[in-house]
Amino acid sequence: MQISNIELIPGHRIVRHLGMVQGNTVRAKHVGKDILAGFKNIFGGELKAYTELLTEAREEAVQRMIAQAQHLGANAVVNVRFSTSSVTAGAAELFAYGTAVELVEESQA
Repeated sequence: MQISNIELIPGHRIVRHLGMVQGNTVRAKHVGKDILAGFKNIFGGELKAYTELLTEAREEAVQRMIAQAQHLGANAVVNVRFSTSSVTAGAAELFAYGTAVELVEESQA
């Protein structure tokens, strides 16, 4: 499965448009890490627990988007975008979406 944040994949031609696909997840860190992040917020520095939270969430959302695209018979997802939102204190939703397509190499077209 090819994934791209642009509208095409160089060297390939879109032969079938299968529609929008999406994946999302809501993740939260446990209260202990939330407290430690609160201290970092006071003194400054990277909030590593939240960096990990968003990395894990992005990976899960992309995998769910890919599964949906595969279910439609796609071999690529183009124009992929991400959106995040805070659901509650310490929890975030990450949403990945794009357009499922079927590609062929230009030489096969």
